[in-house]
Amino acid sequence: MRREEMRAYCLAKPGAWLDQPWEGDEVVKVGSRIFAFLGSADSAPTVGVKCGPTREVADEWLHRHPGDARVMPYIGRSGWNTLRLDGGIDDEELTEAVDGSYDAVVAKLPKRERPTA
Repeated sequence: MRREEMRAYCLAKPGAWLDQPWEGDEVVKVGSRIFAFLGSADSAPTVGVKCGPTREVADEWLHRHPGDARVMPYIGRSGWNTLRLDGGIDDEELTEAVDGSYDAVVAKLPKRERPTA
């Protein structure tokens, strides 16, 4: 999957919007919270997503895809992983990971920030 395809997939989610909180780095948010880290266009094509409610659950990705999944710096202890888009993880698994991250983030949003559709 290409970076542009992943960005488009993320932005098609209800209430999703693109932000650049750090110079050159793109993230996709729903409400006020990030559900996908896309990095910069100059970096390797990856997506950072919440892969589980705990580090132990998210570690399943590391075991299944040792060369293509890694713990995200700083927030990895909370179940966030970085997944390679151009590696061995198939597109369906990547989109399912984004779906799971989006759902987890939406569930934690205050009701007033949750998308209606």
